[in-house]
Amino acid sequence: MGSRPNILIIMVDQLSGSFFPKGPAEFLNVPNLRKLSAGAVNFSRTYCPSPLCSPSRASFMTGLLPSRTGVYDNAAELPSTLPTFAHYLRNAGYKTALSGKMHFVGPDQLHGFEERLTTDIYPSDFGWTPDWSKPDQRIDWWYHNMGSVTGAGVAETSNQLEFDDEVAYHAKLRLQQFARTDRSQPLCLTVSFTHPHDPYVARQKYWDLYPEDTLPLPAVSPIPYEEQDPHSRRIFDANDYRNFKISNQNVIDSRRAYFANISYLDEKIGELLDTLKTCDLEDDTVVLFCADHGDMLGERGLWFKMSFFEGANRVPMFLYAPGRFTARNVTEPTSTLDVLATLVDLAGLDLDDSIAGDGRSLLGLARGERGSENGEDRPVYSEYAAESSIDPMMMIRQGRWKFNFCEVDPPQLFDLEADPLELTDLASDPAHAASLAYFTDQIRAHWDVAAFREEVRRSQARRLVVYDSLRNGTYHPWDFQPVQKASERYMRNHMDLNVLEANARFPRPEG
Repeated sequence: MGSRPNILIIMVDQLSGSFFPKGPAEFLNVPNLRKLSAGAVNFSRTYCPSPLCSPSRASFMTGLLPSRTGVYDNAAELPSTLPTFAHYLRNAGYKTALSGKMHFVGPDQLHGFEERLTTDIYPSDFGWTPDWSKPDQRIDWWYHNMGSVTGAGVAETSNQLEFDDEVAYHAKLRLQQFARTDRSQPLCLTVSFTHPHDPYVARQKYWDLYPEDTLPLPAVSPIPYEEQDPHSRRIFDANDYRNFKISNQNVIDSRRAYFANISYLDEKIGELLDTLKTCDLEDDTVVLFCADHGDMLGERGLWFKMSFFEGANRVPMFLYAPGRFTARNVTEPTSTLDVLATLVDLAGLDLDDSIAGDGRSLLGLARGERGSENGEDRPVYSEYAAESSIDPMMMIRQGRWKFNFCEVDPPQLFDLEADPLELTDLASDPAHAASLAYFTDQIRAHWDVAAFREEVRRSQARRLVVYDSLRNGTYHPWDFQPVQKASERYMRNHMDLNVLEANARFPRPEG
């Protein structure tokens, strides 16, 4: 493997790390992910920077928490002035391409990518802006509702299946095109799927892989609304739970479709890995697999994301680079915030200290080194300030502990080694007063909560004005429009057919 390897990043959407304790759980039918994971460094306690698409993805790209990117929710713009890993790698001579979803909001739909092979599945404007000035408002036309659960089942095509089929096609094509060109310039290709994100709808062939009587059911039964913590109650309200009756069969069908769509993704990932092999790229390509956030999938009666509970906030992540790292399982808490620093390190670059992010390179951990600070695991941070919240929320994950903080809610403290299902909140237990005080101090040291709150409110107010204005009169959408130069594809009369046919083959004919 060369000093600057090609990099294939595979990101999936709403895949819970709960189903990847040290790689794929045994019940999952995922031969390609299982093989990839078996040879990889598994970061088995990885958390997302925010349990929502745009904030998490912006942090994944920049190595900065949402409070520093300004991407607080799914309608907040990622500033073009913030360098992403695509900028760093492109400066280092990489070709950078994106196939699929990244949920960029605003007129910049590239953020360092030289090429974008598809459009995005979600809108790029400010229409999904929440409004903390109306805390009880539920915005019906774009908020999640429980219809994804009650409508779970089989379909041969859907909005999301159409998208991911296209994402995989263009990603494979781009690898094939790269294989037949001068490889002196390495490639970083990011392939970002929208599954297994709800709606919970799957094709029959994958549905049939999971007979109903073999499915794992939620480990924690639904908790009555009145007994839920305040934020979980807000999630229930935001998801319009009162207008839906969720049956046991709905739960089974939703989970079955979710697992089926993991198998659908596994097939697509297998196609990408096979393309690396057949195009002679396998030995010089590092593969990073991760998700943007998880899914509660019925645990505690909660669905989707927006929560710091393990199902929503923990994600799978593994790094496959057999010529560089020995397969191992890393249990120290890590974050997808760490991806930028890790990729920059892989490329042999140094980060500018003046714009250093909140993440760190994981290559030391990948080599088996300890990443502790003063004998303690490094803290991992997460934030949430989007729909169903009414004030900034922060999480610290360190060692065996998880601490959730919001100034309008009681704090939560969980010992995840003793209580992996997060059923016992220790925040009010006098025996853990010292831990509560320690983490509260860490919150105050790491965040200016009042400034965070004020900037979220200002951002929302600004965007609501801009969105309303831009939808009046002529509308100029920011959505990425893929352009294909048909006059430069296949065979055209300004081309020499003999040269064209030879150059378009891989491997090229001899002589």
